[in-house]
Amino acid sequence: MAKKPSSGSMRQRLHFQKRPEGEDEYGNPQSGPYETVFTAAAELIPLRGGEPVQAARLVGVQPYTVRIRSCAAAREVTPSWRIVDARNASRVMNIRTVTNPDQKNAWLDLLVDDGVAT
Repeated sequence: MAKKPSSGSMRQRLHFQKRPEGEDEYGNPQSGPYETVFTAAAELIPLRGGEPVQAARLVGVQPYTVRIRSCAAAREVTPSWRIVDARNASRVMNIRTVTNPDQKNAWLDLLVDDGVAT
C-alpha cells in the first residue's frame, strides 16, 4: 500500500511562478517575465531519471513528483507555470502534469522535470 502523505516530509520551499498575459502597443498578446504567485512547502520524490539526446548531446533530466498541500492558489497551477527552488534560484523545474491523487483536494501531486530549459 502507498505511503500516506504527511506534513513532516515536506522539507523543501518552492516558488510557483507564471507569466502574466498582456498586450503590446498593437494589441498583440505578449507574455512578460515569470512572477512568483505563491510559495509552498513541498516534498520532492525523485523518479527514475533519463538521459535523452537533444541537439546531438546527452542531457541529464531528473523527473520528480512534487507533493504539496492543496489550496485555492495551488489548484490553479497548470503546465504553463514553473517551479523555482526557494533555496537555490538556479534550480528551475518544468511542470508536466498536476493531479489530485486522493480526489479529496487535500494534496496535489505535480510531475516535474529538473534539468530542462523552461
